[in-house]
Amino acid sequence: MAGEIPDLIAQERTGTGKGAARQARRAGLVPGIVFGGENDPLPITIPFNDLLTRLRKGRFKSTLFNLKVDGHDDVRVICRDVQRDVVKDLPTHVDFMRLRRTTKINLFIPVEFINDEQAPGLKRGGVLTVVRPEVELVVTAADIPEKITVDLTGLDIGDVVTISAVDLPAGAKPTIDRDFVIANISAPSGLRSADNEDDGDAAAEVETEVEATED
Repeated sequence: MAGEIPDLIAQERTGTGKGAARQARRAGLVPGIVFGGENDPLPITIPFNDLLTRLRKGRFKSTLFNLKVDGHDDVRVICRDVQRDVVKDLPTHVDFMRLRRTTKINLFIPVEFINDEQAPGLKRGGVLTVVRPEVELVVTAADIPEKITVDLTGLDIGDVVTISAVDLPAGAKPTIDRDFVIANISAPSGLRSADNEDDGDAAAEVETEVEATED
């Protein structure tokens, strides 16, 4: 994973249950739980504004955090669930899972497309159709990639990019065994319409020839 693992500051939550959770929310905190590993589950709270800011930045569920809680050793965690208010769509509870550096996990990793100016198909007016903006990979906790990169150099109209054509980070592999499509370059709508008209004209000519033959 590129860059340093970001710190996530939390506090241990002394009370449990719905009453304690409501009290935490009134205090501007979001209740949560840390589970997994050899230790018991740890109830925590996170400042609401801090959590909301991180959520809005994106990739929260695919980011490895260094969780810091007073009185406990730092531990690497990854978010497994964020519960939200059904009306306001704001976070009301968050679940984290403890990870070792060697832990294998499934994560959706964003796909970035580069060198579009080097793609003949796009220069000719073709359209890049992204089938999978994210790809689910099996990765190790110590090496979670920020993204996978697709190089569009040399691609023409009608070309297809599959997962086998992408250089994946070391130790990462797709969760799907088959060679699935990530994106393709399709013809511009004007060209497709013209092709359809040509096909229609050709079909009409064939019909005319058939009718003339029958007469």
